[in-house]
Amino acid sequence: MEEKSSFIWQIDGFSSLLDKQEGWTNSGYFKIKDLNWYLQLNLKDRKSGDEREYVSLILVLSKTSGLEPDTIVEASFKLLIYDQAYGRHSEHEFSHRFQTTESSRSSGISCMILVYTLKEPSSGFIVGDSCVFGVELIKFTTAKVKDGSGTLHVQKRIGFCSAREAYTWIINDFLSLKGRCYSPEFEIGGHKWYLTMYPSGTGIDGDKEILSLYLHMAKPNGDASLQNSGVLVEVSLSIKDKVTSNRKTMTGRCQLQATEGEGWGWSNFMATKSVKDWYLVKGSCLIEADVAILGSSKMN
Repeated sequence: MEEKSSFIWQIDGFSSLLDKQEGWTNSGYFKIKDLNWYLQLNLKDRKSGDEREYVSLILVLSKTSGLEPDTIVEASFKLLIYDQAYGRHSEHEFSHRFQTTESSRSSGISCMILVYTLKEPSSGFIVGDSCVFGVELIKFTTAKVKDGSGTLHVQKRIGFCSAREAYTWIINDFLSLKGRCYSPEFEIGGHKWYLTMYPSGTGIDGDKEILSLYLHMAKPNGDASLQNSGVLVEVSLSIKDKVTSNRKTMTGRCQLQATEGEGWGWSNFMATKSVKDWYLVKGSCLIEADVAILGSSKMN
């Protein structure tokens, strides 16, 4: 079987995303060359000195890829916005060195086309309220940084908007929690969801005193038809106390699939000490998930 070297992200109900304020929307994770990646999309980006809105698309190497700190991924790739009517795709080719450090995991900002152009009926980019984005890997190598020299030794690798609804998870004894914790399943927008929380972090960022918080889409029993489809959501995750509703909230947009183990959220939601100092009332607190379904999407 030929190794996968491309990814297609189809977003249905795209008009609801166009109506949102500036911000990045994440695709689900996908695997190319044994590494986990995701795309980020911004429909309100701007160039310096230019007030017009642009479509930006970037490729990000996931923290979950398991890449060693001394390894660099040298990749040439093509980002695409697909013309579904005439085949005149918008294509931008880039090369980038990806590393595990936060500043090097992203391919960088890419203002591909004007939002006005994207929305033009004659462009073919939006058909039936659906828009399709993608990435194609062209060249791929890994590089090891030699100790102290800064030189590289290169080795080839082998090879539709719903009303916003909220769910509250009551944590009765936060201080007794260890490892990964699961909320009960809950239903929003006709889909079942659950939350996971790591009171002392996931270890991804190397800090054990950070609370991590994620939203997951539950896998329907016996239904394999959703394997390559997902739901595009805007989600706010909050922690708050049970008396004053003092809260800390983080918000983002992402695609979620009913895939075992995969979720979306923040590995560094907040310091565990801050939870203890500000949000516990007799050892208890509340975790809230505020979810709005923007549309559906497919990954190929």
